[in-house]
Amino acid sequence: MQEEESAYAWLRLLVSLTLMTIGGSGMYTITVVLPRIQQEFAVGRSEASFPYAMTLVGFGIGGILMGKLADRFGVMVPVLLGGVALGSGFMLAGSAQSLWQFNFAQGVLIGALGSSATFAPLVADTSQWFTRRRGIALAICMSGNYLAGAVWPPVVQHLVELQGWRAAYTGIGVFCMASILPLALVLKRRRPEVAPATGAAAASTQPALDRPLNLNPHLFTVLLSVAGLACCVAMSMPQVHIVAYCMDLGFGAAQGAQMLSLMLGAGIVSRLVSGWLSDHLGGLMTLLIGSFLQLVALLLFLPFKGLVPLYVISGLFGLFQGGIVPCYALIVREYSPAGQVGTRVGTVLMATLFGMALGGWMSGAIFDWSGSYRAAFLNGIAFNLLNAVVVAWLLRRAWRMALAVPTPDGSRLAAIAHRFKRRT
Repeated sequence: MQEEESAYAWLRLLVSLTLMTIGGSGMYTITVVLPRIQQEFAVGRSEASFPYAMTLVGFGIGGILMGKLADRFGVMVPVLLGGVALGSGFMLAGSAQSLWQFNFAQGVLIGALGSSATFAPLVADTSQWFTRRRGIALAICMSGNYLAGAVWPPVVQHLVELQGWRAAYTGIGVFCMASILPLALVLKRRRPEVAPATGAAAASTQPALDRPLNLNPHLFTVLLSVAGLACCVAMSMPQVHIVAYCMDLGFGAAQGAQMLSLMLGAGIVSRLVSGWLSDHLGGLMTLLIGSFLQLVALLLFLPFKGLVPLYVISGLFGLFQGGIVPCYALIVREYSPAGQVGTRVGTVLMATLFGMALGGWMSGAIFDWSGSYRAAFLNGIAFNLLNAVVVAWLLRRAWRMALAVPTPDGSRLAAIAHRFKRRT
């Protein structure tokens, strides 16, 4: 029975949004406790940043595994597994007696087996239940990641100040396990079966899916992965280090946590606007716009170091970059067969998470080397430029093809390309 964009599809989307918000705790809790981890285990800033990198690496690798499980057994299975692993990981991390134990809990249980189950599989699953409104549906789903970033930092900071970081971790673990497991049961129903295209539609669509943008599909995935890694190296600098950056400037951890919350809260608005834009402009064009605006925001961090300007820039950074990552999932869905979406989305999102991990660690290492975050911001700007070059090349290729043959983007991309041609 066809259930795309039905009332159940929207209910499923709401549950996915909630699950992603809860599961996102694994990514954002560590950014708040980073200075305390550095103090607790008597290590440098780069070593204290390593648990975050481990979490993101595990998150990325786990995304492929969980995507494969979702493709084969349905999304409920990886989400149930993730709920158990995430709760256990927080409780183990809260009792860790050494940094390697903390790294193991963050990287394997919280990242690879926990939070990853509430990200890529839910994104891929959502794309299967929507067609006309796929862009906005994906934006809503992936807003859970930023909603987590808006909600969790101030909550964690409050818990840490009240009870210490260890008790905070234990409490979060219990909450995650108790909430994720029952919500996962709503996702028991498998994705709707869509009748395959026939006749001329099949003839025009299938070759495009087999060779996206007339590229080998593996090369296309690699290019998207390079773009995703580069943009997220740039994105991670403010997100991972804003609390530590504020402490270095003398403003305190509470102000840094508020800036992170503002940044990621504004990212929710960005994701919704980006989803609407992608339904009209396509994923590649929306991605390029987001990449350019993120570059502008990163440049603004260089000359301004006052408290009020940093609040403003943090908000702008969230508004500019929040819609970037959902575009990768949309692009994969536009150019991939439905049965391969979970694995391919997991692969590309893994690259974005590796970028966050690499960027978070690199920024800490650059700080240790240079004694300030200025060089780290410049490093992020360079990676952002690499992202823009790759995306612009893919978009140029898509536009040239759209002028001749309709793509999976439909007539929308072709119409945009023709209008552009007339104007130039």
